[in-house]
Amino acid sequence: MDHMIVKGMRFYGYHGVFPEENKLGQKFYVDLDLLMDLEQAAKTDDLNATINYAELHALTKGIVEGPPFKLIEALTGHIASRVLEAYTMINEVTVRVTKPNPPFDIHFDGVTIELRRKRDGDGKPVRA
Repeated sequence: MDHMIVKGMRFYGYHGVFPEENKLGQKFYVDLDLLMDLEQAAKTDDLNATINYAELHALTKGIVEGPPFKLIEALTGHIASRVLEAYTMINEVTVRVTKPNPPFDIHFDGVTIELRRKRDGDGKPVRA
């Protein structure tokens, strides 16, 4: 399988357990690693043979900047599910969501959740 990696997307969302997170919001960084067959796109130079990453960005933005989730695990899982639903040519997706500034009195570079999902034999998304 070939990879398309969309890295470092930055969004502003209102996800979190604490009320101030839902009110004030914060930055979220998202990386997507998509496994699919890109042979036709490489041979034909045809956008229809691949994923339009501008559309993929818009889909991800709509989720991250949309209704809030309490947990970034839920946010990450929702992104993975929606990507597989929207793009049937993707066989497997790895989604990484980083919350760089959690509201804790500790110092670190943030917390990242990484989930992998793929299609089963019937084409339905399952845990990889």
